[in-house]
Amino acid sequence: MSDLGKIDRQFFDRQIAPNLGADRTDVAVGPRHGVDFGVLDIGGQALVTATDPLSILPALGFERAGRFALDLVLADVAVSGIAPSHLSICFTLPESMTDDEFATVWETIHAECADLGVAVVTGHTARYSDSSHPWVGAATAMGVGEHADIVRPDGAREGDRLLLTTGPAVESVGLLSTLFGDQLDLPRDVVSSAQDRLEEVYCVRDALTAAAAGPVTAMHDVTEGGLAGALNEMADGAGARFAVDREAVPMRPGVREVCDALEMDPWAATSSGSLLIAVDPAGVDAVREALEDRGTVVAEIGRVEAGDGGAGEGDVVVDGERLEHPNVDPSWAAYADLADAASE
Repeated sequence: MSDLGKIDRQFFDRQIAPNLGADRTDVAVGPRHGVDFGVLDIGGQALVTATDPLSILPALGFERAGRFALDLVLADVAVSGIAPSHLSICFTLPESMTDDEFATVWETIHAECADLGVAVVTGHTARYSDSSHPWVGAATAMGVGEHADIVRPDGAREGDRLLLTTGPAVESVGLLSTLFGDQLDLPRDVVSSAQDRLEEVYCVRDALTAAAAGPVTAMHDVTEGGLAGALNEMADGAGARFAVDREAVPMRPGVREVCDALEMDPWAATSSGSLLIAVDPAGVDAVREALEDRGTVVAEIGRVEAGDGGAGEGDVVVDGERLEHPNVDPSWAAYADLADAASE
């Protein structure tokens, strides 16, 4: 059976990359493994776009679940430094979801979009007999701006500093401790601290704040594959070496304990809400101060060094030792095991 989560780079390079439909000159940035967004050239302006599945977890409460789902979609445009401005959204709702429950999700999405300046421009909403939570659709976010303002995912340069917001495994720990807290053999206060991490899984405003404060040369949200995956993907894109200090990486309360209890490597687990940011040395203080003014935890964790190869051949060293890209995100198996135990 195939591993859960995103396809690996080998499958992408073999099956996806050679088969991308028409070869159009208006595609400025097309699909690449580990890249969050694409870019079209529309009359000299950049249209940044990204598509993601929609995950609605009823156990979070439908208001919080709706906001969480939306931020995941908008974040993949925001890390380009261009503010998301338009949204196309499709819901394939399960029969069990009531009108009132969906209304709560939709009103939450509307309110957050209105606050961010995002307009919903089209979509599809229907119930289907074979649909089930949490996967209830997909959405495409778009943002319009200047090509020169885009923070490219492969833009890290020798001498840049690496900043990390929030820290590893925040999303995984926050979700698993909230959904399955009673199954964790941990003190109540530790579980409570872990559950609080769900308030830190929103990064759209952080991404735009960092880009505005810059100069930011590259940015990546820490999703599947966790911090280890994000570091490797950004280093590969730049063909650079990322030298990281393990002790400098922030670890939020409850994260280490829950990861240990679930035998889950926090550096390999998805952590939406965390941003890996490469910053020109002249902009480090400005970016840190801007993020801290928002109440966001941020730390300088390393630097970008010259790589041994070209683009696609970067590497990551942590305290001098090579850090590999995880083959599988451990949060998927942890979720499946906990869900199976809860159903027994």
